[in-house]
Amino acid sequence: MLPAVTGAASTVVAGGALPDMAHHLGATSFDVVPTVLILGATALYVWGVSRVRRRAPDDPWPVRRTVAFLGAMVLVAVAVESFVGVYDDTLFYDHMVQHLVLIMLAAPLVALAAPTELTVRATSGSAHRIIERALDSRVGAVLGHPLTGFLLYAVLVPALHLTALYDVTLTHEFVHDNEHLLFLVVGYLFWRPVVAVEPTRHPLTPALRLAYLMLAIPIDTFSGLALISANRELFGAYRQVGRTWGPTLVGDLHIGGTIMCVAGDALMVLAMVPVALAWIRSEDLTRRLGAGIATGRRVSTGAPVHETRTPGSPGRLAGR
Repeated sequence: MLPAVTGAASTVVAGGALPDMAHHLGATSFDVVPTVLILGATALYVWGVSRVRRRAPDDPWPVRRTVAFLGAMVLVAVAVESFVGVYDDTLFYDHMVQHLVLIMLAAPLVALAAPTELTVRATSGSAHRIIERALDSRVGAVLGHPLTGFLLYAVLVPALHLTALYDVTLTHEFVHDNEHLLFLVVGYLFWRPVVAVEPTRHPLTPALRLAYLMLAIPIDTFSGLALISANRELFGAYRQVGRTWGPTLVGDLHIGGTIMCVAGDALMVLAMVPVALAWIRSEDLTRRLGAGIATGRRVSTGAPVHETRTPGSPGRLAGR
């Protein structure tokens, strides 16, 4: 990535500000590992959709879920292989933008795409039985619990932005690639109970989903404020780059912290809107059902029938 950055450094605007990004929006950084993972994940998902369509023509995979997954892969490609990826090991604030795209935009789209449910529906034979056992296992139960996703998010964000782990990701490309994957996986586990499209043994009511998001806001806020209050460069890798353009090293940290506070919190609040609307609808439905019971009238819920479990039967991280 550094050659691309060196070339960009010759086109700085007056006063030593940021490079003229208008001339570098087409910059790319195609590495083997992320490219293979993005294309491989897309191919597997499309294969799964095709297989479900063939096996259950009367119950095809929802198009909106496929669109969500393809949109997520596009965002991942933008985050790691466009100009955002080119500058991620040169500018801290650019790296922050990259992380927000991965965990706050791409990850919820992956959750909306319901990849675990698709895997269950698309597989058969021994592969299907192995996946079923894994989802019904104790590990599957722990991973599927909303508290797990929340705690992983609460640990991941400050650990990878405020500790020496961040320096490790900058100096080891393999670790850096896995960091991106970790953001997507933890983001999926965090957003899964919020979007609530996959069957789960631990469903959250809309009110609890709203509280879940509200409790997550301080995580980004704390991390952002810690960066804004820094009075020295926290990461040695950026000192070694020897950048002669853009903000100062400390100023770069402050911009990144501001992005985390403002953009991160704003995206979390934005996610609350559909959850709040779902809560309002559920309260309205409860009132209608109560009125229907009182008057003896039948009230239509207007909602599809979801899979249920009989008491005592094993639950799943995601089921058919």
